[in-house]
Amino acid sequence: MTPARPRVYTIAAGTPFVDALAAGLLARHGADPLTLSSVLVLLPTRRACRALREAFLRQSGGRPLLLPAMRPLGDADEGELTLNAADWLELPPAIGELRRQLLLTRLVRRGGHDDPVQAARLAAELARLLDQIETERLGFAALADLVPLDFAAHWQITLDFLRIVTEHWPELLRAEGVLDPAARRDRLITATAERWRMAPPPHPVYAAGSTGSIPATAALLRTIAYLPDGAVILPGFDTAMDAASWVALAGEPTHPQFGMKLLLAGMLVDRAEVEIWPAPGIATAATDRVHLIREALRPAATTDAWPVAAPLAAAALDGIARIDAAGPREEAEIVALLLREALETPGRTAALVTPDRDLARRTAATLRRWNVAIDDSAGVPLADTPPGAFLRLTAAMLADDAAPVPLLAALKHPFAAAGGARDDFRRRVRRLERRVLHGPRPAPGFTGIRTALLEKPDSGGLLAWLDRLARRAEPFSRLLHAPAATLAELVAAHVAFAEWLAHGDDGDPLWAGEAGEAAADFIAELADAAAASEPMPGAAWPGLLDVLLAGRAVRPRYGRHPRLAIWGPLEARLQQADLLILGGLNEGTWPADAGADPWMSRPMRARFGLPSLERRIGLAAHDFQQAATAREVILTRAEKIEGSPTVPSRWLLRLETLLQGMGRELDRGRAAQLRHWRTALDEPAGYRPVAAPAPRPPVEARPRELSVTRIETWVRDPYAIFAGQILRLKPLEPLDADPGAAERGTIMHRALELFVRAYPG
Repeated sequence: MTPARPRVYTIAAGTPFVDALAAGLLARHGADPLTLSSVLVLLPTRRACRALREAFLRQSGGRPLLLPAMRPLGDADEGELTLNAADWLELPPAIGELRRQLLLTRLVRRGGHDDPVQAARLAAELARLLDQIETERLGFAALADLVPLDFAAHWQITLDFLRIVTEHWPELLRAEGVLDPAARRDRLITATAERWRMAPPPHPVYAAGSTGSIPATAALLRTIAYLPDGAVILPGFDTAMDAASWVALAGEPTHPQFGMKLLLAGMLVDRAEVEIWPAPGIATAATDRVHLIREALRPAATTDAWPVAAPLAAAALDGIARIDAAGPREEAEIVALLLREALETPGRTAALVTPDRDLARRTAATLRRWNVAIDDSAGVPLADTPPGAFLRLTAAMLADDAAPVPLLAALKHPFAAAGGARDDFRRRVRRLERRVLHGPRPAPGFTGIRTALLEKPDSGGLLAWLDRLARRAEPFSRLLHAPAATLAELVAAHVAFAEWLAHGDDGDPLWAGEAGEAAADFIAELADAAAASEPMPGAAWPGLLDVLLAGRAVRPRYGRHPRLAIWGPLEARLQQADLLILGGLNEGTWPADAGADPWMSRPMRARFGLPSLERRIGLAAHDFQQAATAREVILTRAEKIEGSPTVPSRWLLRLETLLQGMGRELDRGRAAQLRHWRTALDEPAGYRPVAAPAPRPPVEARPRELSVTRIETWVRDPYAIFAGQILRLKPLEPLDADPGAAERGTIMHRALELFVRAYPG
């Protein structure tokens, strides 16, 4: 029996979401352990499921519980969305990401883009377009009538190119017997919603934390809201927004409540029907702070209602501060200091919330100076891990004919050993570098390096070592210089050479550890998908490897600090910590630029039915609102990036503008103290500035004469005179010091001069 009215609740911004959800579920179903275990809770992500499990432990005081089933909506499959979906739903499998990219690359190359690397980049963009179209439940047929005559001619060319996805791609999917991942997820969620609508499940179902930005998810939420024993719990829905602002949301896709307004309209739910989720024992949100953030982010059409003349409750600014750093490095070090300071209080938790991956990586690196390993929800790009870097460097080394810079970059990697002791291998590499790699480069390839070594005395030991390296590299090098090679051949030869070079007397580090396992999984998936690629010039492999590695990340499974974390804005939506640091609050970072669609103009997107690009800013604004209403918040940004001034995030500007009108401002008092701590970290105890050392060699060691140019050097850099004239040191020539235009001119003039003198007639 369908209920007379939907059950839609909200957990207000500023209230710990998972704790409130757990407390409410225990109050409803916790009296009977078997009843609680029959409940199904749908959450946005796997991390949210883990957070809810931990919240149940906190709410139960550590006593054993039979927990409800918790399933992630964002990673739905038969085994996770429902407990027995495989028994009634038959769907083709989802195509693997690498195989899809390689198949699309093949279609792009056949369409006239013969460069495999550029084709692979276009294939990645096409894959994103496919996911958007499937996610928004749009049909490819609508693309045919998308470009009227009054649009620019280049859009018509784009439409012709998109025939790859309108005509060829559906046929290829049918031949493969697979579905696009987004299409499969959509069908699974849609089928589940339809099944529950026709035959409601016999157990309670709760969908919590989702804003319904995906149409299929929104439809499932509507079904759950009307189930006899179902409910939807929204995150941070603003039940106190004034009526004028609610109406104005229709034209404000960048507002944090815009998405939930659309969701409620699709669910046929009036905003007055949304109730506060009852959570016994959970402290309610700090209403003064929630009111402050609501006012700062209100729709532009109603900002005339800003209460600039009304007094602001002092509690609204309790626990919120702002720090403007000079640059990205200072911001990361200040954030790291704040996180490290939190550990001084037993049991205190802290998290950095940011979409800025550079800030996250810098912060994690800074924390390592205290041996603190922090959990970063986004992980580390596989391409930047030691195994990923080693694979990229070995490919570049041989593709560039063993040129000095790429050769040394690969051979000086910590993995390189070539079967022996790593220290001995590095000593040989340094000897090779000093003997022949500084100055004008040798002739291409290992043959050129060998010829250069033959001209040097005492190079016998290096010659045998170099010959062995060249023999092992030859199969892979030959493929890299071939006019055509298959991807399977390139992968196999590359892996064979990399494994040989990485193996040492202490074992093989290439596939060890979490990063090594991720690299091995990537290579295995690539080898399985290689048949989808057509032959290509071998020289394209290093660039193609970089493109295929993009987007792959390594997420540590254990060993991270239990009280510190780095979260992306989506992960932070349902999480909680005693201190939240919202970092990277600059325009272009948080929020990110709306950008441009590489395939369609904005009018074309609107005609086709895709959501506006500004919709992403609205989702980011909701995440900011959720985080900014936590009990203790510090907002940080960098004033300059790479020397260029930055613009503060629009949310910061709105907050500052509102407060200035009230004669108030955010607390900035911690900035000076944190900068002092940052400087003191690099000053050892008892540090006292002393004068720079002044070498005083004996008179007999001093030069008796100097050229005019050396006198100038003496004034600018006296240590250069000391090194050259006293210590008799000679600087190494730079690597790859091939003669430039001036040097080539000098060489030719000198050659002509010698010729004329030798043959004066």
